[in-house]
Amino acid sequence: MDHARSAISNLLGSGPLSYTRFSLARQMDGDSSHVEMKLSEEEESGENGMTDHVHTRVANPRNSGRNLCCKAAAAGLLFLIGFLIGYLSYHGRMQTTSSCSDGSTACENAASTSSPGDENLEEPKTEPVFYWGNLKTMLSTTLQDNFRSKRGLPSYSSHEAGSEEDESLVYYIHGQLSNFKLDKVWDDEHYVTLQVPGSLGNKVTIVTTSGEKVLDTKGGYVAYSANVTVTGKPVYANYGRREDFLKLKGMDIPVNGSVVLVRAGKITFAEKVANAEGVNAAGVLIFQESAADVDQGLFGHAHLGTGDPFTPGFPSFNHTQFPPAKSSGLPRIPVQTISSTAAAKLFSNMNGENVPGDWSSERFTYKMNTDGATVKLQVNSQIVERKIRNVFGVIQGFDEPDQYIVIGAQRDSWGPGAAKAGVGTVILLELASAISSMVKTGGYKPRRSIVFASWSAGDFGAVGATEWLEGYSATLHSKAFAYINLDAAVLGSKNFKVSASPMLYKVMEQTMMEVKHPVSQESLFESFGSDLSRKVVPFRLDNAALPFLAYSGIPAISFSFYDDEEGYPYLGTKDDTWDNLKSVTQLEHWLQTAAEVAGQIALRMTYSHELYLDYEQYNQELTNFMIKFTRYREDIQEMGLTRQWLYSARGDFSRATDALTRDFRNTDLSNKLLCRMLNDRIMRVEYYFLSPYVSPKDTPLRHIFSGSGSHTLQALLDHLSLRRSNPSAFNQDLFKNQLALATWTIQGAANAISGDIWDIDNEF
Repeated sequence: MDHARSAISNLLGSGPLSYTRFSLARQMDGDSSHVEMKLSEEEESGENGMTDHVHTRVANPRNSGRNLCCKAAAAGLLFLIGFLIGYLSYHGRMQTTSSCSDGSTACENAASTSSPGDENLEEPKTEPVFYWGNLKTMLSTTLQDNFRSKRGLPSYSSHEAGSEEDESLVYYIHGQLSNFKLDKVWDDEHYVTLQVPGSLGNKVTIVTTSGEKVLDTKGGYVAYSANVTVTGKPVYANYGRREDFLKLKGMDIPVNGSVVLVRAGKITFAEKVANAEGVNAAGVLIFQESAADVDQGLFGHAHLGTGDPFTPGFPSFNHTQFPPAKSSGLPRIPVQTISSTAAAKLFSNMNGENVPGDWSSERFTYKMNTDGATVKLQVNSQIVERKIRNVFGVIQGFDEPDQYIVIGAQRDSWGPGAAKAGVGTVILLELASAISSMVKTGGYKPRRSIVFASWSAGDFGAVGATEWLEGYSATLHSKAFAYINLDAAVLGSKNFKVSASPMLYKVMEQTMMEVKHPVSQESLFESFGSDLSRKVVPFRLDNAALPFLAYSGIPAISFSFYDDEEGYPYLGTKDDTWDNLKSVTQLEHWLQTAAEVAGQIALRMTYSHELYLDYEQYNQELTNFMIKFTRYREDIQEMGLTRQWLYSARGDFSRATDALTRDFRNTDLSNKLLCRMLNDRIMRVEYYFLSPYVSPKDTPLRHIFSGSGSHTLQALLDHLSLRRSNPSAFNQDLFKNQLALATWTIQGAANAISGDIWDIDNEF
């Protein structure tokens, strides 16, 4: 090689090539540095035989006008020779590749019979081609084979968080994930505070002039209720929503000091209790209005939040010693569930006005209130500390293993919990088995990692999931790019609903187009309607996906197949068994369908170069907010304020997303470094919609679209509406603060996805 280089150098009439190596070394006796320059005819090698910081400099040739033509001719000749050599080499490789495209072993044989000198020649590495259509088929086939084997779960009458049954499930799931040969399986421990029934039990009594009647609670209870005894007149308040209490106020029916009777559904137990507490009710009774053969007690929790309410905003690890704390979402009034039979007895003792038409029922004769009877409610629950475990398994990505999608399901339940916890756990295990098989034996190489998580204490408000998020809040938002929640994914088969970050609408819609209905074999998109927006419902507070989105800023999705709006009648009762769930749907078919939906989402987001997150959808969300906000333009003007800055922030966000889209279009995504830089900008979108102006300890759900608190865009609109409906309750200074902080949160999100600060075209 040296001889060839010398010959070429002489032919061109130039001086020899010299290679200059610079190294920067700090003088030990001062702050200044000096540069050492080493000249060598040969390239100096660093460790592992690689050149270390080598800069090439071509010495200035000693040219004259007489040899310019010779040089030009020589250069042209060399170019022609190089072109011919490169063409023949490339053509030979193409022939070899095409001859082996049939999947035979000819390529391997050719490689084994190559000449001895060929082992030093490195072929350029190319990524394996795995077409999306083949990947979908492989997933569907593998899941079908798995579900035919009918893998079951250990059967327990109940497996509450931290119980021996829950611990047995930990070992079972850990063993299953290990058997699937995942890259790593582990678990983490948390010491959390739960509330369980006390030894004295809770008691509900009707007190009349003729004596007392004890109402049957059927063993149900509500965790995190206040432990007090109250007495008050019963008042029926429909579902306990804000609008229900406003209707009572309009009918001049007092609620202050009463025991409110509400039916389950529409909103969470915690929201019902908070609304009742907001109108100064003394206590709350919750019953389930369902079919006559369903007369079980109900279980739920009254914490208006997620996670351990006695460690709000920080993790429940045993090695941390925080001072005593309590979530502001804990109620100060007692709450208890009663059976539907007990509710009927209570209504029979109420002789007040008939309920409005939309509050009525075919089963009960509802009355609004009573002048004679009163209700005595005693709650004697017990606070306990329990050790819980979350179980994890990971399939590591081949390109970006440090970025991952999380697929999770609640494991614990009060009672058998077939629909509430069993469905999600079965789907989780089958997905882990199927995708691991696709990687280990099918040849699929996901670019990013897939984490499978089994959560404990989900029945108490996504405690296990939230504590994990709180424990790793400093890094998860930059590592986890999406979360798929499998809880209660199959409750029926007639309808479909989804709760999701707007960034995941597109991938959900695409998946619905490609997954087949198990009976009709049409796409789910055709079977349930092509307008996905009609299937989107807001996250409920008891949805384990909510803290991922609203606390950690990670795009999250939760979906469910169900029958009707009343829901699966056994959910939250001890009748939530596999037999009852099978009685309402073809369970095995729909378990496989739900697994395929979740699996396709996970594979699509680990398959392509670009993260499959539709950040542009937030432009529509902001536009929807601005339309609602514009309705109050006269109010804004009367307060001497302007909408300009909010509009400008929205405009900057729109321009930032447009710029990011252009960058993707103009970038070679096979360049891993550039692709990673663009994907990092996508991952910032959700996180920067968390308000930086509220404390994660005092207001954990900080997302301005999906969170809860005065910082949210909906809270801003609700407060502004009071200026018209209830002027005395409107606080202008508070509104100005809400408007300013919302504006800067949106502007911050725009700046975050624009790239480096010198790339930001800030027109704010």
